[in-house]
Amino acid sequence: MSLTELIELKVMGDERGKLVALEGGRNIPFDIKRVYYLTDTVTGISRGFHAHRQLEQIAICVSGRCRMLMDDGVSREEVWLDAPDKAIRIGRMIWHEMHDFSSDCVLLVLASDHYDESDYIRSYPAFLELTRNA
Repeated sequence: MSLTELIELKVMGDERGKLVALEGGRNIPFDIKRVYYLTDTVTGISRGFHAHRQLEQIAICVSGRCRMLMDDGVSREEVWLDAPDKAIRIGRMIWHEMHDFSSDCVLLVLASDHYDESDYIRSYPAFLELTRNA
């Protein structure tokens, strides 16, 4: 079983353009309590490098692309987010990193809860220890 869960988002549209709807409890598997996005990332700089104890997230490159590294403490997988109709689910206790942002990348993230610093695991050795003891 893959630890990377990709979600194909339905694209609707006509001659005027395209629309992708994101609905909590429907095509997003949780109620959305926080939305944020990354933009104007610096070339060569990676982001993330953490896991969450409880928070779940969905990440979508609405413009551009980036490479996601997902790690459950046993296996690691990489996937490119490179289309606005392709999303990745970042589950609980998944170490994640974002690399190789294109200059036009806008990475939108939907979160299952509000920001809570105590939910973050920012040390990879601590993350591995927690996954071993789970």
